[in-house]
Amino acid sequence: MNTEHEHHEIDRLTRYFLITLAVICFIGIIMVYSASYIYAKDVYKNSAFFLIRQLTFMSLGAGLIFFLGRTRFAFWYKFAQYLHLFFIILLILTFVPGIGAGVKGASRWLSFGFMRLQPGEFIKYSTIFVALNFFENFDLFDRKEIIKNCVAILLPLALLLKQPDFGTFTICLILILFVCYMSSFSRKYFYSILAVGSSLAVAALFLKAYRIQRLLTFIDPWKNPKTTGFQIIQSYLAFANGAFLGQGLGNSNEKLFYLPEAHNDFIFSVLGEELGFVGVFGVVAIVSLFIYLGFKIALQIRSRISCIIVSTIIFTLGLQWSLNMCVVLGLLPTKGLNLPFISYGGSSLIANFLGIGFILSAIREHKRSLDLGLDENYNEK
Repeated sequence: MNTEHEHHEIDRLTRYFLITLAVICFIGIIMVYSASYIYAKDVYKNSAFFLIRQLTFMSLGAGLIFFLGRTRFAFWYKFAQYLHLFFIILLILTFVPGIGAGVKGASRWLSFGFMRLQPGEFIKYSTIFVALNFFENFDLFDRKEIIKNCVAILLPLALLLKQPDFGTFTICLILILFVCYMSSFSRKYFYSILAVGSSLAVAALFLKAYRIQRLLTFIDPWKNPKTTGFQIIQSYLAFANGAFLGQGLGNSNEKLFYLPEAHNDFIFSVLGEELGFVGVFGVVAIVSLFIYLGFKIALQIRSRISCIIVSTIIFTLGLQWSLNMCVVLGLLPTKGLNLPFISYGGSSLIANFLGIGFILSAIREHKRSLDLGLDENYNEK
């Protein structure tokens, strides 16, 4: 494939990729307002309260994409450990009284008065870079470097369990295993890490009584329909009410204080009720197209490092979409995971835009390599 054709192909894929992202974000804006306006009117006396905040977060995210898309990807890969350290410090600060904000017994947020920040949303993306650097260069590290890198990768996992945030912990653990598999790391050691990681996840699942209760609720939500099973049963009802064509945009009954987190973790249930199977299928289709285009872009990029990181970022978003949809459909135990670019939430939205910004930076670096005639290892030079 000649350089001009490669330029044209990556530009075409990037254009469709960003158009698809814009469509998903537009769906998110519509659904956040539809799912929240009654609650916002009752609690904040402003039906557009969450809509305005979501638009603000999206504007910040768009600015972040614009900035990162004009930076050198090699810079972020080289100095990712410092960004990772910054996010680890933010995670630690969530436990500091007066700075950390606890909600429902979980210390996952930093309070800045006018807004709250959830560092766990950002740690996912810095972990990708740090883990890949570790696994790719494992044979070059001495024992001291190996220990330092293991601490950098595993410390956030311990902090996430302490918060507790089992959902983000699970996602980070899966990402580490995914990066390990994609890297040049020894297959023999990989399967050992896979066994240890799986054991760690299972042990963490049974470490807290409330997680066991969620598992039991997943098995039989009707056993406690007014307590632990209430939320998922309301989600079932939302999809049942939606049927094939839905009840119409804005006409959800479940968002009328029946379904908790209607504009956040369970926004897909409101979408299913208002737009029915047609709407659900449409969202799944556009999300699937986004993931497909993302992986196509990754395969176009010459640099192996950039290809792996772009693939992992797309995998991260796809994993979160899949987990959220499975949870609200009752296919997985209930867990606080949002729907990327659709659910309300500043931290998750900006963090996911951060991931998109890294992808655009990798694309820019790829195009630069085509112009300069660099080989596939240009990121590592």
